[in-house]
Parts: sequence; C-alpha cells; structure tokens
Amino acid sequence: MIKSIYTLVLTLLSPILLTVLLKRKKGNPKIGRRWKEYFGFPTKCNAQKPIWIHCSSVGETIAATPLIRAIKERYPQQDILITTTTTTGAEQASKLSDIAEHRYMPVDFSWCVKRFLKVTKPKCMLIMETELWPNTLTAVSNAEVPIAVINARLSERSCLRYQKFQSVFNLIANCLDKVLCQHDDDAKRFRRLGLLSSKTAVTGSLKFDISISETVQTEGKTLRKQLGAKRPVWIAASTHEGEDETIYKAHQQLLTIIPDALLIMVPRHPERFSAVAKVGGELGLNVVSRTDKSQVTTDVQVYLGDTMGEMLTLISASDICFMAGSLIGEKVGGHNMLEPAALGKPILNGPSFFNFKDITQQLIDEKALTICASDGEISESLIRLFKDPSSCKEMGRNAYRVVERNQGAVAKTVDALESIVSAK
Repeated sequence: MIKSIYTLVLTLLSPILLTVLLKRKKGNPKIGRRWKEYFGFPTKCNAQKPIWIHCSSVGETIAATPLIRAIKERYPQQDILITTTTTTGAEQASKLSDIAEHRYMPVDFSWCVKRFLKVTKPKCMLIMETELWPNTLTAVSNAEVPIAVINARLSERSCLRYQKFQSVFNLIANCLDKVLCQHDDDAKRFRRLGLLSSKTAVTGSLKFDISISETVQTEGKTLRKQLGAKRPVWIAASTHEGEDETIYKAHQQLLTIIPDALLIMVPRHPERFSAVAKVGGELGLNVVSRTDKSQVTTDVQVYLGDTMGEMLTLISASDICFMAGSLIGEKVGGHNMLEPAALGKPILNGPSFFNFKDITQQLIDEKALTICASDGEISESLIRLFKDPSSCKEMGRNAYRVVERNQGAVAKTVDALESIVSAK
C-alpha cells in the first residue's frame, strides 16, 4: 500500500523532476542523446557482472573515488559501473574511465530499474551516502542483487523524519544487506529506526581519505603567482543565494584595513555565476572572472571562480577558506570542509553546519575552524589571521592533523564489503 502511494506521488511529480534533470543549466555539461538512460535504456554495457556504485552528484563521486580505485586495486579483474544522477557527476565520473564505465541512474520507477538491471546485470549495488529510493531498492533486492550503503550518514533531523514515516523506512531497510556508517551516532540512529545491528558497521568517513595530487598543488601555486604571490587571498567556497552580499560586505570591510586583499568567490551552482558577478559589481567591487582569462592586476578585488571541478586548485591558491552554505539557516546545513583542511588551510564557517556536525566539532576542538555568524565577524577573523601569519599557519596545521588522524576509512570499507564484492 505504502509503495503504491509513493509510486503514485512520484508519477504525478515526475514531469517536474524530469524537467529539472533534462533542462540544460548554464555551465553544466549536456546530457545529449543519453537522456534515455534515465528511463532504463542504457547503451550497451561492456562490463561483465559489475560492481554497481551509485554516486548522486559531484561531491559523492569525488568522495567515492579513492574507494573505487581501492576496490579495483584489490579486485583487478572485477568490472565497475558508476551511476550518477547529474551531468556534473557524470563529468567527474569520466575521470575514472580507465577503471569504470558510467551510466545515468534510472528514475525511481520499477520498470525503469528492471530494464537497467536486465542490461547491466550487476553483481552488487553500493550506494554512496543516503540515496535510498524505495522502488529502486525493491527492484534490486527482488533481483537478488546485494545492496550496501557506504559512507552512510543519518542526521538527527533525518532520523526524526523517517520516524514519522516508519513504514517507508521499514520497506527500505528490508532491502539492505549492509549499512557502513561514517560515525557511531549515524549507526545508532539507523538502529533506532529498527535496522538490525548485524547489518550496521562503522567504517569512518571516506571524505577524510583525501589525497591531494601533485597536479592540484602545482596548479594552485601557478594560480597564486597569477593572483599575486604576496597579496592576502581568501576564498568563499560554494556560496548559495542569500550569502553573496554577506561575503562581499565582509570583503569590503577587510579592504578598509588590508587594501590589497583579494577574494576568490566560488558560487555553488554554475547557473549563478553571472548573477554573483553582477552583485559584486553593483556593490562597487572590481570583479574578474576566471573564464575571462584576464590579467589579475592589483586593482582587482574579486576573482570569480566560474569553472567546474577546480575547487581544490582555487582553495590551494588561497591563504584562508570560508566554507559557505553555512550562513542561510537550515536551508543547506553547511558543506564539507575537509578539502581546505587537507590542504592545511585555516577555516572559517557560518553557524549552520548540521550536515557536518562531527567534522566541524573536531575542527573547532583542534582550533582549526572559527564560526562566524555575520559579515562583521568574518572580516574580524580575516583581519586577525592576516595580521598574524604564524597563527594563520598554525590553524592550518591543526586542520591538516584532523584529516590525518581520521584517515583509513577506505581500507575499512573495502574489508567490510568483502563478503558482497567477492561473492560469485
């Protein structure tokens, strides 16, 4: 009954959902003729009985990359198939084309998923984090394909929501063979909802197992020379609508004390690039976009990161990182601040970080992150750190130590998946 109601609601909403998926967004890759894959019509799958790994978008694909490479290293003859929902996720997955195929994830209708399974014939399904779609899970489980959730997290807020619809969660839980959680609190919440203890394990967060490539470091150094090796540079990473003016005002206040400071402004969504540049100009700031390839002269005050897949390079070129998505109440709940931490950068964050509570608290405890609730607090923290380079460097070292001591989740996850992955 519950499944039928869910499917009816999904059917009614599907025109909107498909419009969002298929509509080309400025700056995003095109889906082209591959739109049929959303309906379970993948092009021929060359992989034989692949491990199917689903990563919704860019962030999940990046986080899963070390695990995917580790699985391939342990099982070199095993084929791997990656699915993503978004085109930007697909673009990120293409970087793994040497070891894995990519297809778009079919929409959560049973007939779409069954067709996908018929073509791909996966050995098992690994779901990154919490992309739990009832019809998909039911179809996969009915096909006797084992399902594991990896890098799973469940906030208290999400747990309470599931409790209100316990029957829906029960439907999902019955399909799962393993749930490998990031933290103890996540595992406890899953068990609180009724998931069997035998199905849960804590393997740590894959996001801590970040490996910064030499390419990123080299590109970061090259960019920093272009921006100005000696001028103070800070980055506002992954900003959302409602945060831009706060960030710009903080920068204006910083400029009154440190006139040569430069802000690297990186909107979260590419369709906002032009609007964010316009807001900066309207506030009287001299904004130059990365795609313009214009020379960054000393009078440039804002450098707009209007490209995709270069966040690590942009953070690497900065002295201090403000992680956005954290200034707009409960709309977003923050973003992962482990990338700047892995690069040894001091971190500033807004007061909303419920999606990364554990990571944030560790960074705060190690004096690697400062919470700033307003433009005034952001500018004050920036001025303090830029005026005290030794304190700035120490804060960055503290951040890196947090990442270093939490690493090892990839190895634990591969070990925990052995019974599923190595099964014939």
